[in-house]
This record gives sequence, C-alpha cells and structure tokens, in this order.
Amino acid sequence: MTTPRETAVYTHGHHESVLRSHTWRTAANSAAYLLGSLKPHMKILDIGCGPGTITADLAALVPDGEVTGVDHAPGILEQARATAAARGLTNVDFAVADVHALDFPDDTFCVVHAHQVLQHVGDPVRALREMRRVTRPGGYIAVRDSDYAAMTWYPASAGLDDWLDLYRRVARANGGEPDAGRRLKSWALRAGLTDVTASSSTWTYSTAGEREWWSGLWADRTLASAYAERATEGGHATVEQLRAVSDAWREWGVQDDGWFCVLHGEILCRKEV
Repeated sequence: MTTPRETAVYTHGHHESVLRSHTWRTAANSAAYLLGSLKPHMKILDIGCGPGTITADLAALVPDGEVTGVDHAPGILEQARATAAARGLTNVDFAVADVHALDFPDDTFCVVHAHQVLQHVGDPVRALREMRRVTRPGGYIAVRDSDYAAMTWYPASAGLDDWLDLYRRVARANGGEPDAGRRLKSWALRAGLTDVTASSSTWTYSTAGEREWWSGLWADRTLASAYAERATEGGHATVEQLRAVSDAWREWGVQDDGWFCVLHGEILCRKEV
C-alpha cells in the first residue's frame, strides 16, 4: 500500500530548460566518487536516469557488463534510448520503475546508482532499503544529491535569495527534501547500511559561458517549467514574483565577477557479504 510519505511530485518536470541541465551531466562531472570502484564486468542499475547521459557513460565504462537505466517518467526514456543508440552502446536497456518498489529480484546488481533522486522522493530511507535489497553482497549503493541551502553565489542578490526560498518551499510542498545532500549519510544509516563512505563535491559556474548557461536555464525554468506551474498553482508565488526571480537570474548571469557553487553530498555504501 502506498502512503503519502512514499509519494512525491518531481518538482522540475522535463521542460527543455530542465533537460538543458540534465543532458550536460556526465559520469565524470556527476559520479566521480563512484568511478574508481567500477569493474568492466559489472551489472549496474541507474535509478532516475532521465535523458541517459550518465547511464550511457556508465555503460561505456563496463563494456563486459550491463547497465539498466530506470525512471519514474516513461516519456523521458525515449530520449535515453536515443542517447545510448547514438553512442553505439549495446549493453544498456531502459525501463519504468519506482525506487520505493523496484521490480527486480534480491541481489541482482553489482552497483545501484542514483543521482539527484532522493531529494525528490517521498521516503528516501525506504528507497535506500530497496536499493540495498537489489544490490549483490559486496556490491555498492552510490547516491549523490545537491543541497539547496548550501548553494552559494556572488555577488549578493536579493532576487536569488527569493529564488532559493521559493524553490525550497515548492520542493517541500511536493513531498521532497531539497537539502538532501547533508542528509544522505543519516538516511543510509537509518536504512540499515553499515559500510558508508560519505564525501562531497561541487559544480561551479564562473566563466562567461558558464554563467550564461546556468542563469539562462534557471531564468527559463522559473517561468516555463513544471516547477513554475507548481509555484503558482500551490500559492507559493505569483507570476509577477516569478518574473522578478527570472530577471534576477539574468542580471546575475551578466556580472563579470559572478560565481555560483552547487554543493553535493555523496555516499558510497558497500553491502555486507
């Protein structure tokens, strides 16, 4: 039976401004903490695969193994399949799945990976228990999530302060936890994982091109994505307030001394043998 805590709405949706960010992600810039543990023969489950760029990278790194990418949103999987096909990968497949109730037998995968997933689910501890269940003894559960309250930027911007406050309110109203990065180790321990290595890493945007890209996708996302709809329909912001936040993003993006840092928490957990 599904309880309210086990369900959550994906705050961002899959608007083009969201996929602009998702398709930029690679195993190198988003899963570096895991890569040293990979072996060519491994069987990997990539949860919340989205458009499949990280999934495809993982498949290329385990040429004698297999990778299964899963996502709760069926529509995005066609793009993931196209990503893998364009790279000529034959050891990867994709399916719809719910991380709270994975449709795989116990002890199936050598690695179960989730990037930017647990911040959006209703019960991250249950999700981690499911991830542990389908991991083989001696295998790895690898999770990375951003932490919105720890994001920081320069120069100071009242409009970006408003953005951060608004985003955290909308995400929590949708059943998620936007400050997930700092909680990953705690969630893992509550899920019964005992061999847990916690780390952190960042994305930083400072060059003119990086600022234009990062500010532009958030300016557009604030006005046109599912996040924008949920902000207004949930009574968290008016359209005028969203326009002001969008304008603040564009203003920050043209500052020559602009700098933005996204902190991520990471956990690499070894399942007991």
